[in-house]
Amino acid sequence: MDVTQEILRNVEIYGASDYTAPHQLSSSKALNYAHGASIQKPIQERVTVLPRRLNYQDTVGLFGTENVFVKVDLKIIDTGNLCFEEPGWLCLRISADSEVVNTYYTAVADPALDLETVNTYEPAQINNNLAQIPNPYVGVSLANLKTGNKYIDAWFDVRLYTKAREEHPYDEMYLPANDYFYIGFHARNTRRLPYNVECLIGTAYKTKNDVDPRLIAKV
Repeated sequence: MDVTQEILRNVEIYGASDYTAPHQLSSSKALNYAHGASIQKPIQERVTVLPRRLNYQDTVGLFGTENVFVKVDLKIIDTGNLCFEEPGWLCLRISADSEVVNTYYTAVADPALDLETVNTYEPAQINNNLAQIPNPYVGVSLANLKTGNKYIDAWFDVRLYTKAREEHPYDEMYLPANDYFYIGFHARNTRRLPYNVECLIGTAYKTKNDVDPRLIAKV
């Protein structure tokens, strides 16, 4: 059996060495092989439905790119149900069902009646429909979940960038529903640095006037 093509393929992936541990292979992440090594040629990420949770786990640094960029292109066609579950808590679901369940009657949601803080409980804000907001702005948040090793995490940095390819000063950003932004992963030391990063898109929907000007993505 001719195995020449398979051998050549392995050489292209792993290099000429017989050592095939992926996390130590320069040929798999070197500049001439890596994806997203510059903000001019980033990795492409397309988002059409909100909310969306993006999780990135990889490595940057030694024997590979020290910077990786992802372009997140928002082309929203459906908002779905705005729901981010916390540990031990499930999302509230609202329906038009009027039947009694376990002696509990259906709640009536009327924003006009819920205006003041009662017993430290603030009024609920219900809004998961972009179509009801003129020129909606979508909230984006970025969180470095870290690896648990403080000696590694101290040398890794992740940032939001605007469509103008300028660094956004905060980990929260608002931008139009059909726009794009960048995420930059940066190694600040000459070593291989693993990372665990989460980006939430659709944390809130607001009009531009309701957004803190500091959080709006600059054009």
